Amino acid sequence: MGRTENDTWDLATSVGATATMVAAGRARATRDALIDDPFAEPLVAAVGVDFMTRWARGELDSADVDVPGAPWGMQRMTDMLAARTRYIDAFFAEAGAEEDPAIRQVVILASGLDARAYRLPWPAGTTVFEIDQPEVIEFKTTTIAELGARPTAEVRFVPIDLRNDWPAALADAGFDTGRPTAWAAEGLLGFLPPEAQDRLLDQISALSADGSRLVAEVFQNSGTNGDALNAASEKWRANGLDIALGDLGFPGERNDAATFLEERGWRTVRTPLNQLLGDAGLPLQSDAPDAPFATNYYCIAVKSG
Repeated sequence: MGRTENDTWDLATSVGATATMVAAGRARATRDALIDDPFAEPLVAAVGVDFMTRWARGELDSADVDVPGAPWGMQRMTDMLAARTRYIDAFFAEAGAEEDPAIRQVVILASGLDARAYRLPWPAGTTVFEIDQPEVIEFKTTTIAELGARPTAEVRFVPIDLRNDWPAALADAGFDTGRPTAWAAEGLLGFLPPEAQDRLLDQISALSADGSRLVAEVFQNSGTNGDALNAASEKWRANGLDIALGDLGFPGERNDAATFLEERGWRTVRTPLNQLLGDAGLPLQSDAPDAPFATNYYCIAVKSG
């Protein structure tokens, strides 16, 4: 069943389950010493989806859940998430090291089970705003608190659906449009309708002072991606994960995100997925026309006024 613009979910169902799957991939990549996210595994376990917990804990092998020779599967996903996490962690480190202007304001959009506010070494004076649905934020903050973890920056949670007036909620949480900001839209744009993607980028542009930075994952070939995801998830369902990942996005023509940002005063750099994988020493994704995510790229944009 496909998405609708007013649908609902939690961390175990529909598009909300992708946040748990991302955390499961981060947990597995942490076990493989590719990244360091000690919070991913306990967060996944707390959600309670057995398949994802077993993957996070290393109790399932790729051979158990992936179709041999298929262009997509749990191991491919884990590799991509490891490379993506390293890239975005480096983005925040570079943004925090910037001195002119100093960036001490961070916004993580659709933060899900992201734990960067607890695991990255933020510069003194940094405020991290996390935006997501109220139930997601309540679950994550409660679970992390039970682990005894403390944030490494001041964290302000903004419990609101991005389909609602999140800029107003962000302002109420103390966001300052006069200060440069580091924004992250990780694994988000492809799950928005095309017009909602444009609206989100317009809102970010309106809220961003000169010198602000944005990192975004840009999805392409949504039809090909959906077919490959559904083919992969057939075997996942046989192992207890009842979800059709390929039905969770909004297919159709959409504006290229980097070009859209350039037209609104941002300078952009595009980095293909395979470059991230290669930089991390991980297997490259096939560049065949029907390969999923092969044309994905990662965009870093700087607001130049």
